[in-house]
Amino acid sequence: MPNFVHIPPPLRSLEIANANWRCLDDWGIESKIHTIFVDNASANDSTIDNLKIYVTNKRRLFCEGRLFNVKCCVHILNFIVQDGLSKIKNIVDVIRDSVEYVRRFDAKLKIFSEIVKQLNLQYKKLVDDCRTRWNSTYKMLVVAIKFKDVFPRFADREPHYDICPSAEDRTKAEKVCSVLELFWTATHIVSGSDYPTSNLFLNEVSRVKVLLDKKTLEHNIFIRDMVARMNVKFDKYWGETNLLMSIAAVLDLRYMLRALEFYFPRRYSSENVERQIAIVQKTLFELYFEYVAISNIKG
Repeated sequence: MPNFVHIPPPLRSLEIANANWRCLDDWGIESKIHTIFVDNASANDSTIDNLKIYVTNKRRLFCEGRLFNVKCCVHILNFIVQDGLSKIKNIVDVIRDSVEYVRRFDAKLKIFSEIVKQLNLQYKKLVDDCRTRWNSTYKMLVVAIKFKDVFPRFADREPHYDICPSAEDRTKAEKVCSVLELFWTATHIVSGSDYPTSNLFLNEVSRVKVLLDKKTLEHNIFIRDMVARMNVKFDKYWGETNLLMSIAAVLDLRYMLRALEFYFPRRYSSENVERQIAIVQKTLFELYFEYVAISNIKG
């Protein structure tokens, strides 16, 4: 993060774009910006469109700017997961309240720990969550599920504890977490900071799509309904090819175009696969010829 900048109100897209452009200009990198990753908020689209005008007035963008505005993969995964968690909001609230109840008082925690020892469980302790961060909620649920046999026994010994998750609640939470596990893994992989991640995007997103399609055939109606909503959200944001991430996969010398030939059939209908691959190939040729033109000018 090079700097924080105060932007006085009104915080409209034009003012935010102006502030961003001044920063790029001050840092001397305005001619080096080719792509900007942003959260998937509609307000960002207008801001980036205005910023794009500033940049194109200074120089020509690659591929007519089609690679300039890229939606954050982790943010989109978050949107999809929130749809899944909304299906069990009441259950999440009950489990969260149960965890808070046990952890709030040392005496309650002591009773809970005694039951854990009686059941010979190896897990250490419950964890709280941050309500606005799904990965934190997921972790809380996963840990709480490990103690699923403890809560009913705790309720037997604690007369004021009247929010014990039912057996059905615990089963539903367990099934939802089994779906969200892959999202958890994908989020950690594509948001890693110790290694390049752009070439990993296609693999992780394809794995998510395969899982969602598989779960639409689940015999459990509850899971089928949840996954159907998540699939709609997936197709909304990733129905069309993410050009930059697809190009990154092709530039991975281990796979090249074979990456698209392997992953795209997992994500698109058979009649759409060739069209999506052709779009990426066309963009790659455009990038190549633009690079050649720039090299000739410099040469």
